[in-house]
Amino acid sequence: MAMMCGGAGPAVPANAETQAMCDQVKVKVEEHTGKKFDKFVAVSFKEQCVNGTNFFIQVDIGNEEYLHFRVHKALTCDGGKLSLHSVQEGKRQGDEIEYF
Repeated sequence: MAMMCGGAGPAVPANAETQAMCDQVKVKVEEHTGKKFDKFVAVSFKEQCVNGTNFFIQVDIGNEEYLHFRVHKALTCDGGKLSLHSVQEGKRQGDEIEYF
């Protein structure tokens, strides 16, 4: 996907890599929200090239509810660590993923 450094790209459908990132941070998201999720399926995402990459991900948590959250993936030379930055609750399927 073409991406401008500093700006978030367009939303695109989630893929296996996106789901793997979601699986990695699910426990942190549950801790942040104080909720447990039986369903946690990546739907779409945006990328932002920074010192590493920010991923803004929309996740289906069931019952027509969605979360948006931002994770940062460090550069490979910095260990490539994935960290949760923030979470937005109360989202719906058609809600645009915006910078937060």
